[in-house]
Amino acid sequence: MSQSVVVVIGVGGMGESIARRLGSGARLLIADFNAEALEAVRAQLEKDGYAVTAAPVDVSSRESVCALARRAADLGPVHTVVHTAGLSPAQASVAAILAVDLLGVALVLEEFGQVVAPDGSGVVIASMAGHRNSGLSAEEAVQLATTPADELLSLPVAARERFSGPEAAYAFSKEANLLRVRAASSTWGARNARINSVSPGAIATPMGQAELAGEHGDMMRRMIAASNAKRAGTAADITDAVAFLVGSSASFISGTDLLVDGGVTALAAG
Repeated sequence: MSQSVVVVIGVGGMGESIARRLGSGARLLIADFNAEALEAVRAQLEKDGYAVTAAPVDVSSRESVCALARRAADLGPVHTVVHTAGLSPAQASVAAILAVDLLGVALVLEEFGQVVAPDGSGVVIASMAGHRNSGLSAEEAVQLATTPADELLSLPVAARERFSGPEAAYAFSKEANLLRVRAASSTWGARNARINSVSPGAIATPMGQAELAGEHGDMMRRMIAASNAKRAGTAADITDAVAFLVGSSASFISGTDLLVDGGVTALAAG
């Protein structure tokens, strides 16, 4: 019997933590755009006893994501897929965020939805930013949920000039992620597989630290201090949530989002 394959896309703080939790006893495939970071994580995982393969990927490219999905399927039955790759507002332009955080997620959902094994599961890392009230119309929400990935960036609602800056594009993309995951639950379900998302709050990874050091850092720190948890999250907090959603205890859960933000979003809504 072939060893189950666990795919983790993105090897930053969350991605490496998730790979370590889920990859033990499985055939682990890790992927990232940053070749240097990818090789460093692969080498350390291999040194620590994991059966790991590394593959470069550009999630904004259909061809690249398709090649990654084929690579995963060639390794064995694809039981688990976790997509953590993304750009934050402190890192990138509006165009880059739309390409990676919006289109990239849609491509991963479509391509891996064709190779995921029966009883398999997936998780997309979204963001608490996706829970902000964006004012999307019902028609726009349907378009973002169901438009084929290759046409997403051509939608009027996704036009670059609509966004005041990277922060707005990021929140929009993350809201679209929640809509895409909900819609994808039916196509993944046709293969007897599940797909969900996790929306982290401020997490103490290098990407999260960059956001806290950015122009909205003071506001984020005030919200964290007033929240239920009164702290930033850790990669382990997100890994725990992902491990639950891909595990047998969540076998009745698909097409939904788990908000893991220490209560920040509830505070903002109060």
